[in-house]
Amino acid sequence: MMYLLLIVGFVLLVKGADLFVDGSSSIAGILKVPSVIIGLTIVAMGTSAPEAAVSITAGLSGNSDISLGNVIGSNLFNQLGVIGLCAACFVVTTHKDILKRDLWVNIGITIALLVLILDGKLSRTEGLILLLGMAVYLFFVIKNALKNRTEGEDVKLMSVPKSILFMLIGLAAIIGGGNLVVNNASLIAQALGMSETLVGLTIVAIGTSLPELVTSFVATRKGDTGIALGNAIGSNIFNILFILGIASVLTPINANTQLIIDTAILIVVCIMILVFAKTSNKTSRVEGILCLASYLLYTAYIIFR
Repeated sequence: MMYLLLIVGFVLLVKGADLFVDGSSSIAGILKVPSVIIGLTIVAMGTSAPEAAVSITAGLSGNSDISLGNVIGSNLFNQLGVIGLCAACFVVTTHKDILKRDLWVNIGITIALLVLILDGKLSRTEGLILLLGMAVYLFFVIKNALKNRTEGEDVKLMSVPKSILFMLIGLAAIIGGGNLVVNNASLIAQALGMSETLVGLTIVAIGTSLPELVTSFVATRKGDTGIALGNAIGSNIFNILFILGIASVLTPINANTQLIIDTAILIVVCIMILVFAKTSNKTSRVEGILCLASYLLYTAYIIFR
């Protein structure tokens, strides 16, 4: 039964992402803002809903290894797996705003996270600092979107109600599918004797990042790399500032030595993605393949350490 529900979850993810991307692209066109803004905000927050549910629930139930490990693992997968796969298949063009602002924010907040957890925990006060950072980030993103309203892109427009309906149905399918995948994959993994930290960094992290993967892949296939890259990087920022912020405010999160090392690895990955994005303002197929190979190496490392 677990395997059947796992397959149903994957189907819901794929179809939900298709509807969600169509609705999001249409909203971007209607609002006359670059689709990358929609990717960094609405799409990023929507596809990060599974991470939010898992990390906050895990934190409240005392499973802080899964709570923090899920976010770190998801951010690694978003960059090496999501961006890597999209680039390897289609090449991902870098939007100027992501290059100038969001990739640097991604590096900065990851370094800040490492500093905050060096004492072995993420306190309620530190959680409030992260939430404040989220508010400041959203302020500048929305301000930039309003300033660049005339830069709307040519997309297939639907009516506002239909666009919103597509987004809602798509998001519901993504979240439902994500939950099915995470819950059943975790049951299978735990039955195989995997530790909480390993489950959080691999099965749960990949499972909760499937919405980002499928949404970004579908968007890239449709030629909308603005949503694709914005979704992956925006989700990273949302995961650290909002999800860990909320989770640690509700209950302090413990960070073991392994997770501190993984956060340091995440910083290196963030810098690598910036370098790739800066080369010719795109992430090439070769760079995408390097990202995927790096993720396989990381996975092998955490399994055998």
